[in-house]
Amino acid sequence: MTDEPVIDSVDRAILALLRDNARRPLREIAAEVGLTVAPVQRRIARLETTGVIERYTVQVNHGRIAGGIEAMAELHFADDLDIAQIVAFVAAIPEVEEVLTLAGDADALVRIRVEGVEALRRTVSALRSGPAVSSTKTQVVLEQWTRHG
Repeated sequence: MTDEPVIDSVDRAILALLRDNARRPLREIAAEVGLTVAPVQRRIARLETTGVIERYTVQVNHGRIAGGIEAMAELHFADDLDIAQIVAFVAAIPEVEEVLTLAGDADALVRIRVEGVEALRRTVSALRSGPAVSSTKTQVVLEQWTRHG
């Protein structure tokens, strides 16, 4: 028996519409998926309750805000640290927005947001000082595009 929620094609269509615009009116979603508002509302509530929808958020285009730098840093570890140790180490650095642990060449990929080059240098130095970090590779983000749906 699986604990994963079962979702059908209508649920997937609702998720795609919400991913595109989480503020989309229920009436518009209902029209798009061929249902009335009440069943769409119940489906969204079920998707929230089962944890399929974790939260609603805003996607900010940081390139439009002066002074902000976003970068991705690959981390390579000399020892076999478990995922919890990696996450705990990088989560303690306030400029880190996200960490992805990886299977492949790098052990982790860290998304960093800072106000300037000097702050980026300090943050990368902090990452390099971590337990068993053998090397890093940092790349500055010039532009971002995200698929919705």
